[in-house]
Amino acid sequence: MISRTTTLLLSLLLAIPALATEPSPRPGGVVIVEVGDAADNAPKVSLHGKPVLVMTRNGKWVAVAGVPLDAEPGELTLDVGAESAVVEIAEHAYREQWITVENQSFVEQSQEQLDRIWSERKIIDAVLTSFTNRPVSSLSLRPPVPGNRSDSFGYRRFFNEQARSPHKGMDMSAASGDPVSAPSEGLIAATGDYFFNGNTVLIDHGQGFVSMYCHLSEITVKEGQSVTVGDVIGAVGATGRVTGPHLHFGTYLNGTAVDPAIFLLDAN
Repeated sequence: MISRTTTLLLSLLLAIPALATEPSPRPGGVVIVEVGDAADNAPKVSLHGKPVLVMTRNGKWVAVAGVPLDAEPGELTLDVGAESAVVEIAEHAYREQWITVENQSFVEQSQEQLDRIWSERKIIDAVLTSFTNRPVSSLSLRPPVPGNRSDSFGYRRFFNEQARSPHKGMDMSAASGDPVSAPSEGLIAATGDYFFNGNTVLIDHGQGFVSMYCHLSEITVKEGQSVTVGDVIGAVGATGRVTGPHLHFGTYLNGTAVDPAIFLLDAN
């Protein structure tokens, strides 16, 4: 039976080598909860109606769930079959980021641009909320570029002093044309030239674990293509809404943006 008190359980699971760093039960973070014996069939786990990744570790099934950025501090309930597991979510404040964009169309859009943005959003959301039932053995990712990592995830952003949604990825320093490589095996779920994101690649790593690469100068893979660690998927650029060349790197679990720093291994 799943216990309703999982604080102790989380502390016991910190050593599970599914992630590059420890689980972080906060908005934009990750929780890991033991949900059964691996000798039994994998349980169905969901959060807010969305299926959650389940993997085996040390003879147990564990659920790995992304915590939405808008989650309030307090209890977060995962549905595990007919039972539930409750995780305590800590409060976390993200910084603000003020950006000046010269191209006013990236701040205030025409109806034609809004129609394009809505059409593109549906394509991207379909990938981010998809759930392919493939086994996942690890969530650790190699850096897609060797550049410096920022702590820009979760920033509350203001473009030309107008409030926008929080930044849902990590900006990584790199020069225009630098190769971008797949950080883990997966399937190219979508590619496109999008209004805000520019040239973009999305990789499905299985069970709702998806990574995103934006502002590329070029894309070197096609939708439906399988990739493995180190395969080049494109090159760093400055397409879409940007102030200069860099890689926007995003990671998602159960349809919600999660801090990529949780998954990234050391560059060495």
